[in-house]
Amino acid sequence: MASNHTTAAPRKDPMLPSYLDDPALASVALVATDMDCTLLADDGTLPPGFNQLIASMEDAGIVFCAASGRPCYTLREMFADHLDAIALMSDNGAAIAYRGEIIYKSLMEPKDVDELLGFTLEDGRGCPTVCSLEACYIRACDRVHDGYFRKFFSTIRYVDSLDGIDAEVNKYTVYFPERNAEEVFADAYRDAWGARFHVTNAGREWIDVMNRGINKGSGIERLCEHLGISTADAAAFGDTYNDIQMLEAAGHGFVVANAEEHMHAHANYLAPSNNDRGVSTVIEAMLAARR
Repeated sequence: MASNHTTAAPRKDPMLPSYLDDPALASVALVATDMDCTLLADDGTLPPGFNQLIASMEDAGIVFCAASGRPCYTLREMFADHLDAIALMSDNGAAIAYRGEIIYKSLMEPKDVDELLGFTLEDGRGCPTVCSLEACYIRACDRVHDGYFRKFFSTIRYVDSLDGIDAEVNKYTVYFPERNAEEVFADAYRDAWGARFHVTNAGREWIDVMNRGINKGSGIERLCEHLGISTADAAAFGDTYNDIQMLEAAGHGFVVANAEEHMHAHANYLAPSNNDRGVSTVIEAMLAARR
């Protein structure tokens, strides 16, 4: 597998129809959305009134799922008022929770994490992090980026060395302060690790590594199976590479207008941008269609 940026042949012409052209909005039973640059505006805020919108979805029988590269503990804090009703797909599908309980997790082998760490340190272009179910482990020498890390990891443990971390690790992530993650991925990580793991960009700042077969698309499939619904009745929202499999797995794939145009090939419909609160707009259309 040369690259993990795509899974199947693109299924849509780059000129996407509007979300208003989806004839089956009323059938959606699961809404899974990426966070950064999709549900969240550029300033990192949730759409106004989103708590009430989640409650309205619950009343309508629609399950909301935050589907993110962020860890579960961070997502729990973001949606603390709704944990008894919603799903959380964290670490790009490496852990899934529903109604407050972990229903799936994929843990990485310690020897694999140590091998990835050695590769990153030898390459020298990124800051390695080891993501466990309870905390993110980061080298003390990278604490200079703490303000940025805290946007994603609400629990951080700074350590002198990342060798032999004794924790349930489900994702290995490298941060690139120079915003050159896409270039480094193509230059180094794709060919070195793509056959053994699922390796993807999460924007221009991150390269994420999970066990092979772990991505947001397989996460959607596992969650739908647990809920007893068809993926044809799932809706997914995304903007970048680590959302591709999720957009393709869901029967209703929406890419936000701020996404790069190459992402259009993996979705069914175009939603308004994150700053125009496109996810909320489409959810409101789903609820109106049900009424």
